[in-house]
Amino acid sequence: MHVLFVSPEVWPLSRVGGLAEVSHDLPLALAARGHTVDVVTPKCRLAPEQEARLKRLELTLEVPVSWRRHHAEVFTMESGPGVTIYLISHEHLFDREGLYGNAYGDYEDNAERFIFFSRAAMELCLALGKPVDLIHANDWTTGLVPLYHKAQYHDHPLLAQAGSLMTVHNMGSQGIFWHYDMPLTGLGWEYFTPEAIEFYGKINFLKAGLVYADMISTVSPTYAQEIQTKEMGYGLEGVIQSRLDRLAVVINGVDYQVWDPRVDTFLAANYGPGNLAGKALCQAGLRQAFGLPAAAGRPLVGFLGRLVERRGMDLLAPALEQVLDLGLDMVIMGFGDDHYHAFLQELHRRRAERLGLAIGYEMDLAHQIIAGCDLLLMPSRYEPCGLHQLHALRYGTLPVVRATGGLADTVSDHTPSSPGVGFKFQAYEAPAMLEALGRALDTFSRPQEWQAAMGRAMALDFSWGKAAAAYEDIYRQARANAQEERKA
Repeated sequence: MHVLFVSPEVWPLSRVGGLAEVSHDLPLALAARGHTVDVVTPKCRLAPEQEARLKRLELTLEVPVSWRRHHAEVFTMESGPGVTIYLISHEHLFDREGLYGNAYGDYEDNAERFIFFSRAAMELCLALGKPVDLIHANDWTTGLVPLYHKAQYHDHPLLAQAGSLMTVHNMGSQGIFWHYDMPLTGLGWEYFTPEAIEFYGKINFLKAGLVYADMISTVSPTYAQEIQTKEMGYGLEGVIQSRLDRLAVVINGVDYQVWDPRVDTFLAANYGPGNLAGKALCQAGLRQAFGLPAAAGRPLVGFLGRLVERRGMDLLAPALEQVLDLGLDMVIMGFGDDHYHAFLQELHRRRAERLGLAIGYEMDLAHQIIAGCDLLLMPSRYEPCGLHQLHALRYGTLPVVRATGGLADTVSDHTPSSPGVGFKFQAYEAPAMLEALGRALDTFSRPQEWQAAMGRAMALDFSWGKAAAAYEDIYRQARANAQEERKA
């Protein structure tokens, strides 16, 4: 199959969350199964070394946005055999400090920016002149792509055989804009209805994808159930319920060529299930990097990711001193809301011997935290799938997670009578989190039991090859659904 994979962020060109890794790893896994994958993404502000890897194509896209036509240049980069990344360049819309916004919030013209990007992805198909079998859209920024395919491009010879898939990585972000932006889409007002993209008097980009895609997928079985509820559906639970026959689930994978402690080049020492000595060296180096003293017998807990409520910061921050007082040390790396930055910086000043802090996100340091810690704390309010707990399992770093979404599905709870690979809590409350951490510390005090749990964790397989095979089946079903609809 020839797959057009449309995503707002792709590692290593841009990254806000785990979607960037998915948009890098899944296309490569699909290509390894014999498919051709063209990844389309905005050309954001890049570092000079990234710019140097790009090649400009000798074509210019004319992209209609309302009554105007934006001109877009196109750059390419080879990601691996069978995968080409196409970057849509528009200096005014995408050469900015952040992808979705800056320190002051989301950009006010995000509707125009991602209307343009969605139309540009479709126009690129025509310009490249290659028939497409499957269009894979990801999250709200690409939600208009399945609608554009159905409304304006489905009769074009290059796209007439294509099916479409809308993958929901995060239902909490939907791309909701006022109805005055409707003319920018170039779509008729007949699409501004409750059955289509209208949402309480506004336009909802994600809803467009859910309504018009030939298949819908999300990234864990528990999350597929959660988005059918009022609490986690954020107003679109009814749309999901109405399309359950089109809903599929694939748990995200891990690129074990990158995330494997036996070969990881970011680590102070490599290690594996048969030889764990290197993990102690990784922890020693991590403690030194964060200015934490050596502490034999005291476990090290890591937290990395966005410092926002969704990731559990409103739960963790008020309880953080209690966490430290349990008898552990902690390192935190992430960025997010300013008030969490300020809180953590103040606590770090007072508890620097127990708390290490890095505001920001560096991939090499992420690897070192995953390898050097004994535990990884993920107290998320919700987590569609999660990637870092999958990384931690391979590194023998046991996750402590709230049982939501993919965290519930990928981490089995450990008790002395029921061996697992991590520690889960249900209630989104500090006492429940502290209880799970307490159980983890209790297990840590029994080295034989702890090492057995590490061995089980490191043996789990979340490789992308399994996920790619599942997506392959969904792609076939999407194409069959599209052909059926055309015949009707």
